[in-house]
Amino acid sequence: MATGKSEVVSIRVEPHIKAALQSAAEREMRSLANMVEVMVVAYCRAQGHPLEGVPDETLPNTNLRGSAA
Repeated sequence: MATGKSEVVSIRVEPHIKAALQSAAEREMRSLANMVEVMVVAYCRAQGHPLEGVPDETLPNTNLRGSAA
């Protein structure tokens, strides 16, 4: 997904949120960082937020469950 130099984002979350994120990443054989990227792209597309610099063909099937995006 990355096309250039990546940037660091540090966030603090509750332990159960981190565990859920790690579990999701493991199920999809992704890194934690890549799982967050996938989730952000899916959310933005589902909510109609613009994704500047992200081609439409990047992760074409990233619809959140239950969303009609």
